[in-house]
Amino acid sequence: MVNTVWIIKRPADFPEIEMIEDEDFIILIQDAVLRTPSVEQNWAVCKEDAEARNIKIPEDKLISYDDIIDLIEKASKVVVW
Repeated sequence: MVNTVWIIKRPADFPEIEMIEDEDFIILIQDAVLRTPSVEQNWAVCKEDAEARNIKIPEDKLISYDDIIDLIEKASKVVVW
């Protein structure tokens, strides 16, 4: 289960690493796909936004908007930065 879903929209808006808990999940959308987080797990990039910006992301880190909606529905809390 996901505790908090962090949706990051801009590269400069990443939360401090101390704010992220083990059960949290980071999703990069819009221009945030231009920067990858410093955590090694529990993050993904919106596939459509990466493709629109021609950014190469490992396939296992890409999720669709439908997948994002599923994560939001399952999360206890959602934070948008």
